[in-house]
Amino acid sequence: MINGIRSPLFYVGDKYKIMPQLNELFPANIDKYFDVFCGGGSASINVSAKSYFMNDVDKKIIELHKLLQKNSVDMKSFINDMYIKIDKYGLSLSEKGTNSELERLKTQYIKTYFAKHNKQAYLKVRDDYNDNQSNTDLLYLLLIYGFNHMIRFNKIGKFNLPVGNVDWNKNVSLALENYATWYNGNCVNLSSGCDFEKFVREQKLEENDFLYFDPPYLITFSDYNKLWNENEERRLYLLLDDLHNLGIKWGLSNMTTHKGKVNEILLEWMKKYKVYNIKSNYISRFDNTMKKYSKEIYITNML
Repeated sequence: MINGIRSPLFYVGDKYKIMPQLNELFPANIDKYFDVFCGGGSASINVSAKSYFMNDVDKKIIELHKLLQKNSVDMKSFINDMYIKIDKYGLSLSEKGTNSELERLKTQYIKTYFAKHNKQAYLKVRDDYNDNQSNTDLLYLLLIYGFNHMIRFNKIGKFNLPVGNVDWNKNVSLALENYATWYNGNCVNLSSGCDFEKFVREQKLEENDFLYFDPPYLITFSDYNKLWNENEERRLYLLLDDLHNLGIKWGLSNMTTHKGKVNEILLEWMKKYKVYNIKSNYISRFDNTMKKYSKEIYITNML
């Protein structure tokens, strides 16, 4: 498969690898495109539409999109500012090459040398961000250098992920530049971050609009779907039925099976719509058997 363009948020469950497949199943002409569970935004970046509407219930994700969109007017300056912060904290920057300390660690800790090198600097970034969470630049650094490029907060609202074995490389800068190119060339609208049903029902939807839904998967595990349960699943399907009855086109990504688990609610509901199997080379960061034992599908009310 030819991959799509990846979001600079490197979101868990990012759809960029399968967007070329999904685009073949999306409408050929889209006026308003609604990315209802936008996450990192790859499902918007890789779609052609006249205008885009992005939403996610995670307000920190929305904050990061706001940061990137604000800086898209001069993304090179933003990247240079991040280089300065990286140098200030003493984090590694493999895009610019390595140093003797990193090379030494690489021989001793083959798979974790970035984590060994960056741990103390990362913890300082984390402390500074938790002291002032209005500094979204630091949240972006934590996303890049943190465990599996994730975002997680504890019960008292403090960012609490440990350092990851990753750093700022050329792919990060490329993803930022691609995001800026997309944003600067399109009409993009960002929600304030709200519940998926509230977001959809507030829109004035028309015949040539299209809504894409990539919700947390009920039968898989991730920090991002802890708030998702059978009630949320059923509420989503009722919303999709309502949209169908109004003549509004939509598409839904999901999984019917995963490691012996079966989404019976989905299997029963989807009988009334068109279902496509998706060829996915996605492997979970938590479980590299996902590709072998999971079945990803795309459902749509389009004939």
